[in-house]
Amino acid sequence: MSGHSYVSLLTDYGTRDEFVGVVKCVIADVAPHATVIDITHDVAPFDVRAGSLALARAVPYVPRGVVMAVVDPGVGSSRRAIAVSVAGGTGIFVGPDNGLLAPAVALAGGAESAVELANPRYHLDAPGATFAGRDVFAPVAGHLCAGVPLSEMGPEIDPSGILPGVVPLPREVDGALHCEVTWVDRFGNCQLNVSAEEAAALGPVLRVVIGAEDPARAIERSAPVVASYSAIGGGLGLVVDSYGMLSIATDRGSAAVETGLGAGALVVLSAGTAPATPVQIGRAPRA
Repeated sequence: MSGHSYVSLLTDYGTRDEFVGVVKCVIADVAPHATVIDITHDVAPFDVRAGSLALARAVPYVPRGVVMAVVDPGVGSSRRAIAVSVAGGTGIFVGPDNGLLAPAVALAGGAESAVELANPRYHLDAPGATFAGRDVFAPVAGHLCAGVPLSEMGPEIDPSGILPGVVPLPREVDGALHCEVTWVDRFGNCQLNVSAEEAAALGPVLRVVIGAEDPARAIERSAPVVASYSAIGGGLGLVVDSYGMLSIATDRGSAAVETGLGAGALVVLSAGTAPATPVQIGRAPRA
């Protein structure tokens, strides 16, 4: 095998500390020809599900080569370090076997082969066991780029035994769609686990219930399904985002701030409009 030219890198390391820089140094030392692309390093610490969803969103756009992903709260434990080959070996995912890689691997066509990264020849000597990104995953990524075969990295494992990721699916209950906020981006748009096709089946204006876990405190809003943020006008809208998923959004504002929504929150969508909140004329509170 001739090796790879790119390493696409996703972690929860942040950029305040030296972790990302050291990982890149290790890769460059082993494979100086390889280009390292930062997908993101701002996955919330230890949030494997958020990391897996971010990786799945990015994987259709990464170049052929090695994809190294590290969100690894089980580092130093018995969890496996793995590498997974896809697309005839033109792509290799490297990371912990904790559900982080599985959704992206599936989107890339599924695992064709996999190994446990158990060959110390391709690791760094580690002062401790808590930085596998530096000591295991980065040198393996570099050696794969340098042309070392995947089979050299450790014993073959059954790809079907790789820990699956947790991808939430919407549920239909009494004609309403119970869905979940999967991601809040930096603009405050709240992506739901609802596709454009599922949204279209409900209609052009939807009733949105936020906080349905507690009916006494739930908020009901009406929101049009529109193609752009500027088309929302005032209030909340539902936009099919750049990944083809439905997002709760506002025009030049933060839907997350306005609604209090965060990742994992329940949202109920149904056809029609929410009832108007009555206002008593002449009953404004005194200053």
